[in-house]
Amino acid sequence: MTFHLSQRSLDNLEGVDPQMVAVVKLAITKTKIDFGVIEGVRTIECQRELVAAGASKTMDSKHILSIVTGYGNAVDLMAYIGSRGSWELNLYDDIADAMSEAGRELNVPIKWGAAWTVNDICEWGGSMESAMNSYIDTRRSQNRRPFIDGPHFELS
Repeated sequence: MTFHLSQRSLDNLEGVDPQMVAVVKLAITKTKIDFGVIEGVRTIECQRELVAAGASKTMDSKHILSIVTGYGNAVDLMAYIGSRGSWELNLYDDIADAMSEAGRELNVPIKWGAAWTVNDICEWGGSMESAMNSYIDTRRSQNRRPFIDGPHFELS
């Protein structure tokens, strides 16, 4: 089954770097799991609130418009099972597989929020599940808790 982005998802891509937009638009045609774009560009105020709430770790978010390019460089995607949104992590590694394939096809390097130690998931030799597990293993070996943000993708 081929999925497509809703008008709401397309609207949420407003202000996002055209390379990232192209990757998302191609990934939706390759994915096994339907998804939508729940956030693209974010204000500094919104980012500040997310950091204060612990939902984000940095004020240097790729969602904020770049002063260099004028674009946001990140998206957050929501997995859908039928019409129901889902946060089940295993769905996001399937979406990440599609994002990786699309990025590779378009020659656009992508970083995934569940595999922070992998600079470009398009160059990873295995599945996105294995990339995430590698990140988790690395963090644990450093006696640090992993920060898993499965819905998040950014230009690398």
